[in-house]
This record gives sequence, structure tokens and C-alpha cells, in this order.
Amino acid sequence: MLTKKQMDMYADVLLWGLRKARTDTFKKGDVVMVQFDLPAVELAEFLHGKLLDMGVHVVMRLGKTTIMEHDFYEKSDEKQLVFRGSWDEELFKNLNGRIFLHGPTSLTHLADIDPLRIGKVAVAMKPLRDIMRKREERGELGWTLCTVPTEELARQAKMTLEQYTEQIIKACYLDQADPVKAWETVYNDALDIKKWMNDMDVQYYHVVSDNIDLKITPGDQRKWIGISGHNIPSFELFISPDWRGTEGTYYANQPSFRSGNYVEGVNLTFHEGVVTKITAEKGESFTEKQLNMDEGASRVGEFSLTDKRFSKIDRFMASTLYDENFGGNSGNCHLAVGASYSDTYDGDPATLTEEAKKRLGFNDSALHWDLVNTESKTVTAHLKSGKNIVVYEDGMFKH
Repeated sequence: MLTKKQMDMYADVLLWGLRKARTDTFKKGDVVMVQFDLPAVELAEFLHGKLLDMGVHVVMRLGKTTIMEHDFYEKSDEKQLVFRGSWDEELFKNLNGRIFLHGPTSLTHLADIDPLRIGKVAVAMKPLRDIMRKREERGELGWTLCTVPTEELARQAKMTLEQYTEQIIKACYLDQADPVKAWETVYNDALDIKKWMNDMDVQYYHVVSDNIDLKITPGDQRKWIGISGHNIPSFELFISPDWRGTEGTYYANQPSFRSGNYVEGVNLTFHEGVVTKITAEKGESFTEKQLNMDEGASRVGEFSLTDKRFSKIDRFMASTLYDENFGGNSGNCHLAVGASYSDTYDGDPATLTEEAKKRLGFNDSALHWDLVNTESKTVTAHLKSGKNIVVYEDGMFKH
């Protein structure tokens, strides 16, 4: 496990991320919520003290245990399943910061639960996520999250707990004398790449690997963003494309744990922006039900690329947070089906109305599921001028 010194540095990095993730600065009297799984309680304690030192009001929320979560989905009647407390709505309307500490003790405990019930909960909780999204767009909220090592994560990733912990230490720069300074360097290095990508007038991107042949249309008034503090670690640069221009096939060669289910080998075929064919080597029925959760669940909400020069993650981690930031030999891309990110709008997201989002092709859904491919790939930008530029190859941006 992490030492107390590493926990202390980890908390400092998370607070760096929280501050970077908010366009406004935190001030005394702001409200910050820390949500944590039981194995993350020690890290939560470090954060609690540091947040108090910032002068903010701290709300600590312990998540459901594995048994509680299973009981909830198994035993709840229809009203209990979609119940959304008015006190939570009031809290979220006043929230300025949110930190989630992920430390699961099981990744497959909901495998016997009907995915439709899981989907109903996601749809019912969407208004709370919408409140946070709108507050973030106005600069009133910043959020970040991380993972702490657990025996379950290590087991599912086929590592010892010590090996898994070492991956977290490397990935978060906790082996550096000043991890926050290391993150600031990565943040600044990524600015040049984002500027380069955003200076191109792109008609579409063509993504090709052994099992991918996909066209991604960025759409109007878009920008590449990323390495913004929202996730620790995060090395991805991403865009929320115009979902209507997605064509071709996408394959996720990295397994995925989602809502207590294991999924492997997802293959999606897109036509006119919508998934028309779904196959999976494992978890196909679950995948189909997830992508039928609502109208937007079968559309693209995000396309992301990770540069292996930034990421030290070189093992499958059984955690989307880490797997979507995989570096290794070839970097990775990931495609998220479901909700898009309004902060990829090249303008003030606070002015982006629901009508404007529809016009520009920003997708809306209760789902956001990152599906990761680590194959060697080439991404070519087809510019509106007719020129083609390879922007990503050999796991690196070509800038």
C-alpha cells in the first residue's frame, strides 16, 4: 500500500487537480465534497485536513459497500430504484468542488443484476450530473478523481498488490521529489500539442489500426482539451465530436469493468453517427442494454488520444481511469459512447444552450462509457483545404 508520505503527496496532487479543473479560484466558504470508498479512507483523511486548511466547507461521503450496492439493485422497488433525495439536489446546486476516491472491493458484484435496472438508476441520476455540468460551465465547480490500490483491482489486473501500487506511484509521479511540479510540467507540455491540433481546420479524422477503420468528424466550434486536472492521472487529449459524422468500425481490445460487469472485445459499427451493430467476446448482452439505455447511448460522446511520452502506465489496470491513459509501446485511443463534454466547445460553455448543442452535434445521454484500444494506430487529419496530415502515430502526437 501507499506510505503516509505518498498519501500526503497524493492529496497534494489531487488538490492541484481540483484547482486546475475549475476556471474560477477557490475561496473560503466554498463547499467541497469528498466521496470515497472504504479502502480510500486514509487518503480521505489527508484530504479532509488539507481542505480545512483551505478554509472551505468539507462534506465527506462514504460510498456504498459491495453488499449495499448489490442489495440496492436487487431489493429496490421501482420508486426506491429511482429515488433522488431533494437534499442532494440542494447540495449539488451549491457545490464548488468534488473529489472522488475510487477503491473498489469488487468489480463484478452486479453481474447477476439486470442491466436495465442499472440503466434506470443512471437515467434517474442524470439531473444531478446536469446540475454539476452547468455549474462547471459557469466556473462555479471543479472536480477530480483518483484510484487507490486494492486487492480486487490487483487480482483483476493479474498483479500483486505491491505491483499494482507501484503502477499508481509511477503514474501519479509520487516517486518524484515534487509530484505537483511534475504534473505542472506535463500540463504545460500538453498546451503546445493542443494548440497545434486546434490550429487545423479539420473535416474529419481517419483512425486506422488492425481492427479499427473509423471516421470521426470534429464538427464546428470544437477544441481539443485534456490534462486539465479532472482525473489523476490523466494524459489524454480529447474532443467531443459531432456525433452525426461517425462512420466505420471501432474495436476495444482492452477489457472493461462497468457497473459490476466484465466486458471484453467490444466491436461497434457506426452508420450516420449511430451504432448499428454490436458484438462482444464477453458481456455482449450487457453491452447491448447499455447502448440502448437512452437515445444518445448509441452515439459518440468523446474521442481521445494518449501520448506515451507522458504516460508511464504500461500494464492493464482493470480501472478505466488508468486504462484510458495507457502509454505502453503504442499509446492508446478511446471512444466514449454516450454523453459529450461541453468544455470542448470553442467558446464559453456557459452560453451553450441545449438548442445550440443539438445544432452542433454535441451528444446527450445518461451513459458515458470509455472503450479503449491500445493497438498501434495512425490518425490522419483530413483538412477542409484538401491536405492530409498524420497527427498521431507510434503512440505519439506528431508535433
